[in-house]
Amino acid sequence: MGESVLVAATLTVAMAQAQGQSNGGYDPRTWSYDQARNVLVSPSAPDEATDGEMRPTWSAIPREIVDFGEAQPKGSIVINTRERRLYYILGDGKALRYAVGVGKEGLEWSGRDMISSKKDWPDWRPPAEMRSREASKGRLLPARVTGGPNNPLGARALYIGNTLYRVHGTNQPWTVGQANSSGCIRMTNEDVIDLYDRVKIGAQIIVRH
Repeated sequence: MGESVLVAATLTVAMAQAQGQSNGGYDPRTWSYDQARNVLVSPSAPDEATDGEMRPTWSAIPREIVDFGEAQPKGSIVINTRERRLYYILGDGKALRYAVGVGKEGLEWSGRDMISSKKDWPDWRPPAEMRSREASKGRLLPARVTGGPNNPLGARALYIGNTLYRVHGTNQPWTVGQANSSGCIRMTNEDVIDLYDRVKIGAQIIVRH
């Protein structure tokens, strides 16, 4: 499985025990870890494409300012998973629209929460439960996978309340616009950096099907 799988499983030790405000069944603690490749392995998608399978004809879906008639506070985020689009509310009936990757069938979720934290080149820290389980199988998880250009979590992460979900970048940008994650919202690194610089901690975020 490629590194894109790890993107969907972003979490921290502190948040691993938290209860989300979503209706999805996503639980990254059920995943396993491939020590040889240093990637997290989804139980539902063991054959996901790797970096070497990047589509040569891929091109970015540009962000753009669009009309947005719904009354939401300026600075809020609204995600429509059916459209695979994220809207950052600019006010005065306008929003900045970005393409996103969303949860695959059966792993979708929806809810209303707030942005609780922001991370620049986020690390990945597997929870104690996962590390113990994998150790019992003879596989030792790293306590920390350092953030950086080769980290599958991408350039930035916006943490959603006390849930296990994130809005974050990816090093496999051709997956943006598809329903292929395990619940997290995936953006190109360029777009997530742009969004990260705009969004304030405490901002409202709504995720809808």
